[in-house]
Amino acid sequence: MAGVNKVILVGRLGKDPESRSFANGGSVVNFTMATSETWRDKATGERKEKTEWHNIVIRNENIGKVATQYLRKGSEVYIEGAIQTRKFQDQSGNDRYITEIVVGPFRGEMTLIGGRDGGASGGMGGGRDSGGHDDGYGAPAQGFGGGAQNFGGGNKRPQAFDDDLNDDVPF
Repeated sequence: MAGVNKVILVGRLGKDPESRSFANGGSVVNFTMATSETWRDKATGERKEKTEWHNIVIRNENIGKVATQYLRKGSEVYIEGAIQTRKFQDQSGNDRYITEIVVGPFRGEMTLIGGRDGGASGGMGGGRDSGGHDDGYGAPAQGFGGGAQNFGGGNKRPQAFDDDLNDDVPF
């Protein structure tokens, strides 16, 4: 049975995208992205936050062009890709490992959430003819992606999650 390697992130860019082109005509776009979660400490009532940083690599040429044109530090974006760890050697010759979320040429998506005027922008998908991703069964999946679809609610901000939920869940 084949495995599934799919990561979905919604967060903000930590820096402007960096684009590199190669002699063979290919290109890659890199940026860091932060995802955060907040909760209220049950004992103290204090609000806490934890931020995770992710390395994003876009190998899809069309999505990469959109990223370099429209994304900037602080932009909010939806990313769908695969998690990959690669090994490299640093300047001292030591082996290092880096984990990246890769938006590849055939699978993966990116949707701009906050446009220039604060509204939602259209999505950009990889995959088959429809702009969606391939679910492996011959039909493109529905939902996010595809040039004209939106993720988000325009200028309307989503309501905040109720942080005062009962934390005494038995699991």
